[in-house]
Amino acid sequence: MAGRGVGCLWKRHVVEQLKQRDRVQRQAFEEIIHQYNRLLERSDLQVVFSERLQTDKYEHQNRHDLSPGVDGGRSDSLQQEMAQMRIKHQEELTELHKKRGELAQNVIELNNQIQQKDKEIQSNEAKMQEYHQQISRLEGECRDLRNSLTDLERANQTLRDEYDALQITFSALEEKLRKTTEDNLELVTRWMAEKAQEANRLNAENEKDTRRRQAKLQKELADAAKEPLPIDQDDDIEVLSEEAAKGTGETSPSRQPGRTPSLSDSVQPGFVPSDSRRRSVNSFGSPEAAEAPAACADVRVPSTALHIFDAHDGEVNAVRFSPGSRLLATGGMDRRVKLWEVVSGRCEPKGALTGSNAGITSIEFDSAGTYLLAASNDFASRIWTVDDFRLRHTLTGHSGKVLSARFLLDNARIVSGSYDRTLKLWDLRSKVCMKTVFAGSSCNDIVCTEQCVMSGHFDKKVRFWDIRAESIVHELELLGRVTSLDLNHDRTELLTCSRDDLVKIIDLRTNAVRQTFNAQGFKCGSDFTRVTFSPDGSYVAAGSADGVLYIWNVLTGKLEKTLDKGHSSAINSVSWSPSGAYVASVEKGSKAVLWSDM
Repeated sequence: MAGRGVGCLWKRHVVEQLKQRDRVQRQAFEEIIHQYNRLLERSDLQVVFSERLQTDKYEHQNRHDLSPGVDGGRSDSLQQEMAQMRIKHQEELTELHKKRGELAQNVIELNNQIQQKDKEIQSNEAKMQEYHQQISRLEGECRDLRNSLTDLERANQTLRDEYDALQITFSALEEKLRKTTEDNLELVTRWMAEKAQEANRLNAENEKDTRRRQAKLQKELADAAKEPLPIDQDDDIEVLSEEAAKGTGETSPSRQPGRTPSLSDSVQPGFVPSDSRRRSVNSFGSPEAAEAPAACADVRVPSTALHIFDAHDGEVNAVRFSPGSRLLATGGMDRRVKLWEVVSGRCEPKGALTGSNAGITSIEFDSAGTYLLAASNDFASRIWTVDDFRLRHTLTGHSGKVLSARFLLDNARIVSGSYDRTLKLWDLRSKVCMKTVFAGSSCNDIVCTEQCVMSGHFDKKVRFWDIRAESIVHELELLGRVTSLDLNHDRTELLTCSRDDLVKIIDLRTNAVRQTFNAQGFKCGSDFTRVTFSPDGSYVAAGSADGVLYIWNVLTGKLEKTLDKGHSSAINSVSWSPSGAYVASVEKGSKAVLWSDM
């Protein structure tokens, strides 16, 4: 049925085209054909009239022959009329022949036009056929596009429904997160309050115990003054050891629990005495045995990787030896500070300090090795006690990543520098920020003297700050972004590293660059690459982006040694042990390397 209907359609279309063609061509040539027919009729009339004229002439001649005398004058007039009529008819015939020729020429031209029109019609029919095929193809494409549009609309509706469902779920989860955050803040507030109460309670108990022991000691001294007691040889040794400890400011480990504290031992929570090289006080006010810094008798240039080990799960950013060189601390992106005990050229794990919510950026021990300070990417700095791994203080207030934090020499204050372009001075006794200084650029590293803080910044400048005046004393601009600062043992020279791949020594007495170190192949790997002085200030150690450790001699200004058999990625930080025997380095991978000359 469909095929028959299609056949009827094209037949009807052909008939309509033929009718249209007949109407157009007939209207154009109808007048010409009409004139042509009239000419043919007039030509036939002319032939008939000529035949009749010949017939009349023949009859008249016959009649003249029959009666020449009677009709002589009459025939002459008739001949004249006939001659005039013949001339007239001859002219009309000539005119008709002329018109006939013109019409014949017009007919030829019209036939040519008809042929040309036929060709145009054929060409138009071929084009129409092509257009019909194109229309059929486009109709098929339109059907396909309509189907695709329908499918897309269905898929879009499905995605819209899923989006609405996910939006509802997100709103619910966001509300849940808000409530959880509020609960967490409430719990943290309660925990901090309980911790403060516990600290106050422990401080009160310690103070009572101190007073009780002082009263007991006074009573014993009074009794001893009234009635002298005999003293044996062992007691003499014990008393002498206590007196020696009092004279030097140190406490004998065997007698510390029984030592009677003086009134000067009563300190505020969190205070660390300035003479912390001999003795330190924990955050609760009780004295503890401190790790005495080892004397640097002999600095040895490392030549061998004694121990290569995986320090963290991921990138290791910081490394630092304790003042006594017995412990090594590393901090990484796994949010942990790990302590390692250096025993016979190996680093044995001792414990981990937890509590940070983001990666560790810098590490420092206090001068007695009792506390450890770490800065992290969660906008905070934290302090732990080394012996029990307990988190003592969390200092928050920066609005960006804390990139460096250092103890001041009194160990009761710290300075922190952040990505938010500020430096903050914190008091550990009151646990508050005492001062905030706007530096104008991101602070990458900090070192401190008695009353001056030196900071290295992203804008290529080293700034010298007066803590008391909160003002810049001096600025020194380098050729690249400053990544690291370090002081020598005498605190007279400042070591800098910058992204122009240069390590420089600045003389703090003249505030001028005294020495510059570089080497072929040495390249600063990041904005936080840390370099270090040797304990005696005779050598400088720095890690390169290719995993090679470079050591320069300060006295000669030449490259002393390169160590390339330890790291497989860029070295982030280097630390030289205070004893001078070891150098530790960490990398962007997870490895740490302990170097020595053994």
